[in-house]
Amino acid sequence: MIYNDAYSVFAGGRHPQLLGSKVREGWPEVADFNDNVMKVGLAGGTLAYTDQELMLQRSGQLEPVWMNLDYSPIIGEDGKPAAVMAIVVETTLKVKAERWLRGESDRLKLMFGQAPGFMAVLTGDDHRFEMANDAYLKLIGNRDILGQPLLEALPELIGQGFVEVLMDVRESGRAYVGTATPVRLERAPGVVEERYLDFIYQPIRGENGKALGVFVQGNDVTEQKHAELALRRETAVLSVLNKLGTDLAAERNLDKVVQMITDAGVAMTGAKFGAFFYNVLNEKGESYMLYSLSGVPRESFSSFPMPRATAVFQPTFKGEGVIRSDDILADPRYGHSAPYRGMPSGHLPVRSYLAVPVVSRSGEVIGGLFFGHPRPGVFKQEHEDLVISAAGLAAIGMDNASLFQALERELGERKRAEEELQRVNSSLEQRVASEIAERMRMEETLRQSQKMEALGQLTGGVAHDFNNLLQVVSGNLQLLAGDVQGNERAQKRIENALSGVNRGSKLASQLLAFGRRQPLEPKAVNIGRFVTGMEDMLRRTLGEAIEIETIRSGGLWNAFVDPTQIENALLNLAINSRDAMDGAGKLTIEVGNASLDDTYCRQNDDVQPGQYVMLAVTDTGSGMEPAVLAQVFEPFFSTKPVDKGTGLGLSMVYGFVKQSGGHVKIYSEVGQGTTVKLYFPRIRQAEDVIVEGEFGPVTGGTETILVAEDDDQVRNTVVELLGALGYSVLKAKDAAGALTIIESGATIDLLFTDVVMPGPLRSTELVRQVRERCPEIAVLFTSGYTENSIVHGGRLDEGVELLTKPYTREALARKIRHVLNNHRQHIEARRRLERHPPAVRREEVKHSVLLVEDDFLIRMSTADILSELGHAVEEAGTAEQALTILDAKPIAILITDLGLPGMSGTELAKEVRERFPHIGIIFATGQNEAPKLGDPANTALLRKPFGMPDIAKAIGSLNL
Repeated sequence: MIYNDAYSVFAGGRHPQLLGSKVREGWPEVADFNDNVMKVGLAGGTLAYTDQELMLQRSGQLEPVWMNLDYSPIIGEDGKPAAVMAIVVETTLKVKAERWLRGESDRLKLMFGQAPGFMAVLTGDDHRFEMANDAYLKLIGNRDILGQPLLEALPELIGQGFVEVLMDVRESGRAYVGTATPVRLERAPGVVEERYLDFIYQPIRGENGKALGVFVQGNDVTEQKHAELALRRETAVLSVLNKLGTDLAAERNLDKVVQMITDAGVAMTGAKFGAFFYNVLNEKGESYMLYSLSGVPRESFSSFPMPRATAVFQPTFKGEGVIRSDDILADPRYGHSAPYRGMPSGHLPVRSYLAVPVVSRSGEVIGGLFFGHPRPGVFKQEHEDLVISAAGLAAIGMDNASLFQALERELGERKRAEEELQRVNSSLEQRVASEIAERMRMEETLRQSQKMEALGQLTGGVAHDFNNLLQVVSGNLQLLAGDVQGNERAQKRIENALSGVNRGSKLASQLLAFGRRQPLEPKAVNIGRFVTGMEDMLRRTLGEAIEIETIRSGGLWNAFVDPTQIENALLNLAINSRDAMDGAGKLTIEVGNASLDDTYCRQNDDVQPGQYVMLAVTDTGSGMEPAVLAQVFEPFFSTKPVDKGTGLGLSMVYGFVKQSGGHVKIYSEVGQGTTVKLYFPRIRQAEDVIVEGEFGPVTGGTETILVAEDDDQVRNTVVELLGALGYSVLKAKDAAGALTIIESGATIDLLFTDVVMPGPLRSTELVRQVRERCPEIAVLFTSGYTENSIVHGGRLDEGVELLTKPYTREALARKIRHVLNNHRQHIEARRRLERHPPAVRREEVKHSVLLVEDDFLIRMSTADILSELGHAVEEAGTAEQALTILDAKPIAILITDLGLPGMSGTELAKEVRERFPHIGIIFATGQNEAPKLGDPANTALLRKPFGMPDIAKAIGSLNL
């Protein structure tokens, strides 16, 4: 081999030994390759290779080397090839760089294609699709668009303004950002769908700075937009219903009451017009009487005869149900009655039709609400539900107005009788006047009671439906949040929407409180100590400019009251007082014993004689006039400026106190301040300690849950939430359907059922049958408000578990886990007792154990296990009983449930740790974590459901 200096560099460590050597010996690792080169070259042929890869040992080890090689023969003096010339150009760095670039390009293309947001690259004046990722193709219905101009690929974009924006981006070189922009896309052949997009058009510039194309990137925010629009619509509807309820509560003119109803119906449904017809036929028994009209002038109907008892119109006045038609002209009942065979010529056009009967408390059909629109398909299920609610309001308002008018007539007649009696005997006149005044007072009390009861039923029903709507919106927003992870803008919007749901939930809760439809958890409470514990919070809430004085009587009785609700009530009263004092003044809170006698109760018919604990709140504010004072407990009535209050604070307090079996009295004079007195019934038992709330991480499970819910949207949302938590879910739209699934033999661990469902089989009867046939199935109720089927005396029935709508994903997960674990432990305890009756304790005793559990079966089964393990067992059903035993006997180990009646298991454990620090403490609970106590080495967690090995392990872990 003979080579030049450049080749010596290429040869690396082989130089200079390579010089003068035979090529086969110089490069033995590629001997076969060089043999072929020499063979071809010496035969007079040539060879050329581009980026040829060879494994060469140039620096002591084999390495890949890429080269451009050109071989040609060198002709000797005899005219024959005597040698071979090789021109070698090493391309190793170039090849590696190209391969790296290809790899980077492939990675970028993969990232582009799999990006969660949609992306595309448009080039040229006709905006031709150069690239589009999977998300973009999914958005447009997976059409073949690459290489096509925009308007050929997506012709439906013509006239929507996007092409004009693209042209401006190219010409100006400025990016364009669109937020929640509507676009109509033909995602399936012949089906145009409106979507909402967040996107950016970013110009792609060449080396000369001119725009070569446009980069498109964005996200489909249609579901979020729909959720926002739905929340906005529901809020608007609730506002209309709130205003309607307020107006009806104050209005006694029947004409105005009916007009309010039809006006509200038109506003809520989007109808072109609405009307109320009385269920009164003319002398011939043919035509109904038009009473009110909304949306169009009354003259629009005045030239036509009144509707008759046709196949379309008459069913409403018979109370046969709701008629909702997408196109009444196509209804088989339409157009069969003479003489017009339908609507007369010139009648307002009606295609969409909605009719709902208005039924009084007595069951009489008063009339019907009718709504029409010239376009087909306008009225949906939600509109039907709203008009049904409006019909209920109409019935209440009309009943109240009729009652008021009848009372006015009766009072007029009495006045005439009184004048007649006055002429006969002045002494008799005085007696009659006194009696009439007393009767008028009683009638006014009755009227007020009936009005408040009617409003309570109304607000409870509204809150129930609204809570269902909130549950749908809240659940879907929480599910949507998981789909837009990493999109800060979308996450922020979802947080804002959920904040609105929370405000709506608070409003619904206040409505339920006024309507006395909330389940209470009353306890024996020392209100004096309770108020003292709230003083710091009240001072922070009211500010330094308000002086707070607390007066507590000696020997204060305990009251039977829900501590959470009394805290809310006291806060409401304190905030109202602060506002009445313009932020500065004196607030006096007084707690004392009170005995209400027969005389007081005759003057206040809503209270029974007896012993009460009185909580009074007095301020030095502006006070109220008598007219204002008479309305303060009515819902939505407020003396505050618009947007400064809901008008539900005092009505909530009123509803809570009445539901608690108590009494409310308010005193006020202009310029003299206001005093509100709350009376709660006395209870003759020791004060309860408030149970702490749940703690620990949220977990799901793999059990099977049957969801029984009549509202399709709520059902679908909760099914998806439970599925996301890992549960298998079956679903039914009513109680009968749920019972069918259970009777089919399907494996079910928990029945999750709404309290209020349509159909002949009520949810409570469903649960009774389930517990009778399948006692292994746990039961959890849910509702927007509770009815008397599971609540008596304002409290949940014993053994009933309830999750109130709307609930969060975390609340649902915790409640499901709690119910499943407790039920499983209960079943296991019962089975164990059936298999093994309580054993006789062994003579050899390991430890003395105090077991505190309020469930009898669980307590008996656990005590039996402890006895078999060789321990001496003392049993208690409450913390108070446990403390008595601890004072009387030496105990080594305390095993306690957390959810005890009265003092909680947590409070018991804290007191035991303080008084008896040597005692080991085990928490038996369905939760994942135990409360934190001092000396953690002598504290253990026993998770329900548990067996003998679990108990033995927990005891063994203690540092006794």
